[in-house]
Amino acid sequence: MMNQRDILSTIEMIDQQHLDIRTVTMGISLLSCSDENVSAACDNIYDKICRYAGSLVRTCEEIEAEFGIPIVNKRISVTPIALVAAASETEDYVPFALALDRAAKACGVNFIGGYSALVQKGMTLADRKLIRAIPEALSVTDLVCSSVNVGSTKAGINMDAVAMLGRVIKDTAEKTADRDAIGCAKLVVFCNAVEDNPFMAGAFHGVGEAEKVINVGVSGPGVVHHALQVVKGAPFDVVAETVKKTAFRITRMGQLVAAEASQRLDTPFGIVDLSLAPTPAVGDSVARILEEMGLETCGTHGTTAALALLNDAVKKGGVMASSSVGGLSGAFIPVSEDEGMIAAAQSGTLTIDKLEAMTCVCSVGLDMIAVPGDTPAETISAIIADEAAIGMVNSKTTAVRLLPAPGKKAGDRIELGGLLGSAPVMPVHPEGSVAFIARGGRIPAPLQSLKN
Repeated sequence: MMNQRDILSTIEMIDQQHLDIRTVTMGISLLSCSDENVSAACDNIYDKICRYAGSLVRTCEEIEAEFGIPIVNKRISVTPIALVAAASETEDYVPFALALDRAAKACGVNFIGGYSALVQKGMTLADRKLIRAIPEALSVTDLVCSSVNVGSTKAGINMDAVAMLGRVIKDTAEKTADRDAIGCAKLVVFCNAVEDNPFMAGAFHGVGEAEKVINVGVSGPGVVHHALQVVKGAPFDVVAETVKKTAFRITRMGQLVAAEASQRLDTPFGIVDLSLAPTPAVGDSVARILEEMGLETCGTHGTTAALALLNDAVKKGGVMASSSVGGLSGAFIPVSEDEGMIAAAQSGTLTIDKLEAMTCVCSVGLDMIAVPGDTPAETISAIIADEAAIGMVNSKTTAVRLLPAPGKKAGDRIELGGLLGSAPVMPVHPEGSVAFIARGGRIPAPLQSLKN
């Protein structure tokens, strides 16, 4: 249970430093919803989600009002739909997305994740149907998020799926061209995807999870930035210790909210994801934390080292605060959602190549990056392959969320609104990767996969 002392210790962070619970996400298993009749399966999906998550938003609002802790998003994640839809005799998987969208709107949540497929070693017929349906599904729904896992340290990288997704991302951008390719903001391509991630757009409810579960994602870049201002000029070991202690306080609040939500919703508590998730608001930026360590601009030499320190210290502090840390946990670097990253990209200091290097030491990958609308599908696939290789070899989660904005060129800007923010269109290498992607097949798993 939450107590008064725990709440009072967070007042300053909430009021002045943008601290919040970024999301309370209910994960729901839909394995019991399969049916050979697609209409029956969709009805089962809608009914089960509404039955389990119907009081999620109200409960979170009650916790907010009672304890004064902002809960920015209330979300749902479900079993990868390719698994649920496989029993249905249909070639069209868009109705499943529509069912998810209806259920999400009925429950009043911000997003629902799990229009997903796991294809790291190969694709079933259901996987192919779902991936082909992604552009249409994301263009006709408002709240549905999609993800595809194309690689893992154990399986290698499915290059056939990588090639397919380059085209899918382009098609999704075209279908939502009137909204600056916003459909692509709801599509993530993973390597080593985790089953308990509460953050969108990549959340899904893994097959190893319980029937239903509560996962919480905290935030707090502004709190960390403020804490580092107190130790300006201090050695890096002092910086690391300061971040660690701050992450402890942030995670502790998430743990308390998670326990309260779990009890009130009669749903098992899963994990706290202690990722530093930025917003477009000034003072809530991961880039500004790195600059507080002494960098003139995020993206210059030293950025990767600073991010490595930050990510490690956040994890260490979080583990001190909770025995159930999971999800992605660390630091996110989404360009459109971080005002410092936006500024660095606009100045030309932060490039896609530098972001790729940074993903070697942070929690996820190339996130919310706008690229020119005429970027070839094969180039997008090659970017996915590069990022998947980093995840595969380093046994970590990596991801790609690119927005090839139709009609836009490098230097232009896209506007997505809300937490998705805005982003400058960043240039990509003009040299092609067509023959590379055309090879297909599978990049074998690395030697470090042999750990049994």
